[in-house]
Amino acid sequence: MTPTLSPRSLTLLGGTSALALLLLGQPAQAHQLAGGGLASGFLHPISGADHLLLLIAVGAAASQLSSQLLLWALAGAVAGGVAGALGASVPGLELLAALAIAAVALLVLRGVRSHGATPQAVGGGLVAAAVASHAMLHGLEAPAAGAALGWWVGALGASVLVSGGSFLALGRMPQAWTRALALLLALSGGVASLGALGLLAR
Repeated sequence: MTPTLSPRSLTLLGGTSALALLLLGQPAQAHQLAGGGLASGFLHPISGADHLLLLIAVGAAASQLSSQLLLWALAGAVAGGVAGALGASVPGLELLAALAIAAVALLVLRGVRSHGATPQAVGGGLVAAAVASHAMLHGLEAPAAGAALGWWVGALGASVLVSGGSFLALGRMPQAWTRALALLLALSGGVASLGALGLLAR
């Protein structure tokens, strides 16, 4: 008897394949100095697949565990962004940012399994740290001088829109959708991590 895949499995497989191709097609998520202005700032966090996936993962975590995770994410964004703008960095930051996607996705899966019983300090700390790693990259890439303020306003606006929209949308959907999305994000974070490892190996 030939094994068959369910429609959900086929969707997950197709989505994972598409995201893997997208992530691998972005030269190991190498980030570069961004242009200035409000529009450039708005597009920056959503034009890179790794940043976009993390924002969606944060919205999923907030919908599954607690809306207060959005505040933890904001705190991480401010801390990481300021640190990056001041020139701070850590070794393997690209790899940490990729792993952050998988970490938040696994947090969502754990929340689904335990019906949201994850301690807020644990979930909040993980989300804040994950967002901080990406925000630090944003800070390192942000334009200097007069264009910086508009750029940061745009970047924050896009981030709030994606995470908040994901939070609201997933809150209205069956839990199975959140579980499937979290699994897809975890797999995609793993693919992104492989790309970042390739960047470090160069």
